[in-house]
Amino acid sequence: MAVSTTKMSSKGQVVIPESIRESLGLQTGARFVVVAGQDAILLKLVTQPSMEEFDELLAEARRQARRAGLEQSDIGNAVAAARRER
Repeated sequence: MAVSTTKMSSKGQVVIPESIRESLGLQTGARFVVVAGQDAILLKLVTQPSMEEFDELLAEARRQARRAGLEQSDIGNAVAAARRER
């Protein structure tokens, strides 16, 4: 585990130290989810799932939809209702 210190700018920006960026292979434009605790901030790298992971997520979503009794037409109806609410 890499440990380092950094500080926040007047604009609220925090620099991730180079040694940590390199050890994690972070590139410019990397996106993070930011979670705040009482005295801690957690940055979780957002990564695009592989096609295999995406297929697994999709299969699980379909299983749960079947268990809930949802049908294909329910999706179209929900989208249409959301569009009407705009």
